[in-house]
Amino acid sequence: MKTEDKIREQLETNPVMLYMKGVPAKPECGFSAKAVAVLQSIGIPFAYVNVLENPFIREKLPSVSRWPTYPQLFVQGELVGGADIVEEMGRNGSLKPLLEKATAQKEEA
Repeated sequence: MKTEDKIREQLETNPVMLYMKGVPAKPECGFSAKAVAVLQSIGIPFAYVNVLENPFIREKLPSVSRWPTYPQLFVQGELVGGADIVEEMGRNGSLKPLLEKATAQKEEA
């Protein structure tokens, strides 16, 4: 399977997907830690890929998403953004309903 196909499969099968440096229990950069903290504070389960352990995904994802840095949060296959956007959406309250809707639709499918 080509790397791009693997990324698209991950995005199709996980309603909330975070591509990050490290793992949620031990983020390996401050921006990934910030995004994880926001997601965990909302309490909606999310899938993740540690791009440090997946160099092909780390290399290919920016051309798929058109976003050059990590972390990258996707909801229902659509890029939401990086740490600053996730943090702002968490602060202004717009992230939680987006995540709730995505996970509810996954459960109905």
